[in-house]
Amino acid sequence: MNKEQNVQEDNRMVAGSSWMSFGSLFSRILGAVYIIPWMIWMGTPEQADAAHALYQIAYTPYAFFLAFATAGVPSAISKQISHFNAIQEYEISKKIYKQGLFLMAITGIASALLLYFLAPSIAESSAIANKDSGIFVIRSLVPALLIIPSLSVVRGVFQGHNRMREPALSQVLEQLARVIFILGTAYIIRQLMHGEVVTAVAFSTFAAFIGAVFAIGYLLIRMKQIPTALNREFEESKNQVFVSTPDLLKDIIKTSIPFVIMSTGLTIFQMVDQQTFAPLMHLIYPTVSDQSIQISYGIIQANAHKLSTIITSFGSALAITSVPVMSDLIAKKRYRDVSYQFEQAVQLLMFIMIPAVIGMFVVAEPFYTIFYSFNAFGIHVTRIYAVTSLFMGLFLVLGNILQAVNLRRLGIYALGAGILVKLIAQPLFLSLIGESGMLFSTMAGLLVTIFFMFRAMYKNIGFSIPFIFRRVLLILLLALIMGVVTFASSWVLGLFIDYGSRLQALFSMLITGAIGVVVYGYLTLKTRLAESVIGPQAKKFRNKLGIK
Repeated sequence: MNKEQNVQEDNRMVAGSSWMSFGSLFSRILGAVYIIPWMIWMGTPEQADAAHALYQIAYTPYAFFLAFATAGVPSAISKQISHFNAIQEYEISKKIYKQGLFLMAITGIASALLLYFLAPSIAESSAIANKDSGIFVIRSLVPALLIIPSLSVVRGVFQGHNRMREPALSQVLEQLARVIFILGTAYIIRQLMHGEVVTAVAFSTFAAFIGAVFAIGYLLIRMKQIPTALNREFEESKNQVFVSTPDLLKDIIKTSIPFVIMSTGLTIFQMVDQQTFAPLMHLIYPTVSDQSIQISYGIIQANAHKLSTIITSFGSALAITSVPVMSDLIAKKRYRDVSYQFEQAVQLLMFIMIPAVIGMFVVAEPFYTIFYSFNAFGIHVTRIYAVTSLFMGLFLVLGNILQAVNLRRLGIYALGAGILVKLIAQPLFLSLIGESGMLFSTMAGLLVTIFFMFRAMYKNIGFSIPFIFRRVLLILLLALIMGVVTFASSWVLGLFIDYGSRLQALFSMLITGAIGVVVYGYLTLKTRLAESVIGPQAKKFRNKLGIK
């Protein structure tokens, strides 16, 4: 094992994860923050929860069809370009880009048509009181499906060159444009024109198209400014490998299909909830009204889910970054280093996500209140979602790594087993726990999937179980100490602060959040854990702070 090469790859993964985490985290935070004025402008708390439910009911099938059209492509394009760049076959990388755009044009049109024509049946079985409103809002997302597939190809090219900065900044730009459009149209429709809630929600979902236009424009400009395989001359390529256009298309499709299946995994779990929640609730609790079901669904799968995405953004960022690193190692047949990088990826994920989950669990009351106003049920499900997000992050990372190391089939089998458990557990948990039972059935399904993914990786690539166990145990211990300190701080502040007030809740969360960061940061630096996970940067920071 080449120690210097491993350090370089560690730095690539940490640097790439930092950029993708920044882009993803900023986008998720902005996507959560804008909801504060948006919910206020929608009307009463009940109207706001119902509007957010309508938004989520449209977005879940859209996410599924978007994944169908694009989910595998950035990772597949990234994997292939990284592979051919590693063996200096730049002409094939150019071909991959062109054929990827062609393929995405077809899948984008197909997915847009499917969403348009299936909108009535999707709305019919969803947890929504007015089916016509659901159809209208779902169809407002069709234009986005026509352009985002092409955007995914361009992002894949950058990722294949291990350039995470541009995709990250494109995410930020996309979200900024989207949020400005959402807030502008929501204010005009609801506050100035006193229009219908459904109209404001439809414009908010259409904003996905606006954001995508800005993102793809930025990436195309950057592509001309930086060195990539697309800018290399024919003579710079080895040109020892020939791949025909049909074979290349076939290879892109073959590579992307497992990514599509794995990338739609979490969306499939959500689709199970969307399509089964209302029928099962009516069956188990016959007296419950359609409006109550829509509101409770909105609180769980729109409100709490949006907050949890702030945590899962770390997982999705690391998942994107790990693919080119792992693919590059596989192409060079450095299998021992693949095992090492897998251990690094898991510990980096746990290093970030475990304290984030515990922190969100502790500050769930002020956290939920800031965004949606005080709601006891909303706070309760936010805590459950915090724990669920840890398994979601693990699923994202493990699923992408299995694709990168050519264990696609085993990853798909693992996902299938998890979805089967979810389907079986859904009615059971809903009848035992009530509305929040859908989250426990999701946790059960993800646990099964994660178990089989770890098993596949251990049997085929190998990794040190004792090392991962000890490292995760240490992270958990330090995060629990942080959790106890932040809980005590939150309890003390609760003696003086009214958590029902948005402003006071924000003040409390900023204080407890800062305390949590300081405590966890100090503990990880003191124990040298941060140096083991992040590398020399942590050591420099520790020396600057004078921590011995």
